[in-house]
Amino acid sequence: MLMNILKNKLLLLFFCTMIVVTVNAQDSNNSKSVEAKIESIISSLTIEEKVAMCHAQSKFSTPGVERLGIPELWMSDGPHGVRGEINWDNWGYAGWTNDSITAFPALTCLAATFNPNLSKDYGISIGEEARYRKKEVLLGPGVNIYRSPLNGRNFEYMGEDPFLASKMVVPYIQGVQQNGVAACVKHYALNNQELWRGHINVEVSDRALHEIYLPAFKAAVEEGKVWSIMGSYNQFRGQFCGHNNILLNTILKKDWNFDGVVISDWGGVHDTKQAALNGLDIEMGTGTDGLTSSTKNAYDSYYLADPFLKLLKSGEIKEEVVNDKVRRILRLMFRTNMNPNRPFGRMNNQEHIDVARKIAGEGIVLLKNESSFFPVNASKKITIAVIGENATKSMTVGGGSSELKAKTEISPLEGLKKRYKNATIIHAMGYASGPSAYDRVIPSGLDENKLKQEAIEAASKADMVLFFGGLNKNHLQDCEGSDRKEYKLPFGQDELLNEILKVNPNTGVVLISGNAVEMPWISKVKALMQAWYLGSVAGDAIADVISGDVNPSGKLPFSFPKKLSDNAAHSFGELSYPGDSINQYYKEDILVGYRWFDTKKIKPLFAFGEGKSYTTFELSKLDTDKKEYAKNEAILISGNVSNTGNRDGSEVVQVYIGKLNSKVKRAEKELKGFQKIAVKKGSTAAVSISIDVNSLSFYDESISNWNLEKGDYLIYVGNSSNTISKKIKITIK
Repeated sequence: MLMNILKNKLLLLFFCTMIVVTVNAQDSNNSKSVEAKIESIISSLTIEEKVAMCHAQSKFSTPGVERLGIPELWMSDGPHGVRGEINWDNWGYAGWTNDSITAFPALTCLAATFNPNLSKDYGISIGEEARYRKKEVLLGPGVNIYRSPLNGRNFEYMGEDPFLASKMVVPYIQGVQQNGVAACVKHYALNNQELWRGHINVEVSDRALHEIYLPAFKAAVEEGKVWSIMGSYNQFRGQFCGHNNILLNTILKKDWNFDGVVISDWGGVHDTKQAALNGLDIEMGTGTDGLTSSTKNAYDSYYLADPFLKLLKSGEIKEEVVNDKVRRILRLMFRTNMNPNRPFGRMNNQEHIDVARKIAGEGIVLLKNESSFFPVNASKKITIAVIGENATKSMTVGGGSSELKAKTEISPLEGLKKRYKNATIIHAMGYASGPSAYDRVIPSGLDENKLKQEAIEAASKADMVLFFGGLNKNHLQDCEGSDRKEYKLPFGQDELLNEILKVNPNTGVVLISGNAVEMPWISKVKALMQAWYLGSVAGDAIADVISGDVNPSGKLPFSFPKKLSDNAAHSFGELSYPGDSINQYYKEDILVGYRWFDTKKIKPLFAFGEGKSYTTFELSKLDTDKKEYAKNEAILISGNVSNTGNRDGSEVVQVYIGKLNSKVKRAEKELKGFQKIAVKKGSTAAVSISIDVNSLSFYDESISNWNLEKGDYLIYVGNSSNTISKKIKITIK
């Protein structure tokens, strides 16, 4: 007996020492030393302890193993900031007073910067805040492709182009994870609408899957070395994505050699055997009420809980299946909460505010600027009518799981009042949507007709009008759980804007949204700015650009169709979007976004990559280093960018490539390289962009692999998908 007690104490001491021993940077990065420790721990865990690690114990945590000193694993929502603390067993907020954070711009804004360096800054900053809040997994970023402008969750993603999303997601992941916090890239895969997301079955070709919908996830794994991935709610070819054999076992874990953890979306698991055998590692959120009164220990009733344990004990599922899951979970822990060398984190500091403001300023896109309406001189004594609920409405709350408890949120109206101290600023709501919630409730005491009349009266008295319109984070707008019902602006904004233009044609529009909208009034307004959801310092960043303190340099990360039927997914009818509630067919195949508009010769309202500046740029001396290339070589495109205006500014040089006379269907051209470059007024800067020849391959379904087609290609160099300065013909030998 005494010997057994001593043996157990020595065993416990060994594991405690092993876990708290300093793990150097190499160890924490999946070294042989860590792998040996993981195997040693697995051999000492009971099967019950292993299973417990594979499912939730609360809304946002999984259990550790107390007797061995293995800690709990804590997660948080937060592609744009770390979410406020949620109760253990329900979706109510815990009421903490120390969980207010910095709200960063939405990922559509980050993508619009076309600046991977800013993406790294974003990741570092949000990772520091997650670390300070003692989170091991940050549930983001999202890289689902923008397929329809009605998708309620597009604002959380990085646009319509897989290359842009790939280039922007990698530095974000690296920035987060240098804090010892795992990024969790989501939603893998094909979660391109919120309507029926919990069950809709997506049918898409292998080619479109690999060329359009998977590249950003692949880059996250192979280049970003992401530590976790979240499965999506929907089905793919008849199997739920949260435990989909093709997506998880074959592509993710076998083809891409992903060594991290697959986490289910909350409630995304539907079957114990499939969850166990098809690649899922941690099950979250299945029992939406947590420890309910109707089921004792509801967490133990998850699919990967007692039902999984029963199949393991009966021998129907081999123990190596759970061992692989635990191995991945422990590897994640050695990278996060069992790595004592990770930094402590920081929150709500000036550096994070500065990063948020810089991203917001670089992401705002100037789309129209007739008669140099913008910038507006901040020293002028003029009367400005600021009209629209979006000038004052909080945009950090609402929207679903990405909602934030921001320490501060500066509204556009606040930002303008601070900047334009010499001007007289009058504000009228004009329209009202109600609080950020899942139902539209007009606040009591507000009359829609009266709001409209007040706005028209304000406009008639002003020298200029700034109309803040767009969408918001309410249900059926830019919000998780549902899609938009229509493409036009909600809450009577189109009609209101037309009335305002009758009394004051000197009107500019600032759209706050994460989605494209219909614009029947676009020819009548003087200017248009796409401003996204900008987070804590939204108002300051908008004032920076409107005043000219910041020269706009953002570019659209997705196309704006003139009408909904011009969008590829919608052009094929209901079976393409939104489906028949059971199945959905991606009939546009690889022709998503600008690929569709270019190839079908449909003129968009605004094109992918489009964005104006307060200065002018000229691209010149554009050429390639040679005209013939072989596979594994790099194509070097070089040239000059001249700032021919009177302000310093930044331009994004974009390189698209198309195959001439291809033997397979292709888009006219595809983005293959870009570079954002700052140029002083009157100066010229050199630009150089390198493109791997292998990236010109198409996914050949006949061999289930990538195939580089020889022959002639056309390189398009410009500053948007529809503004090309030079075409260069090359040959691949």
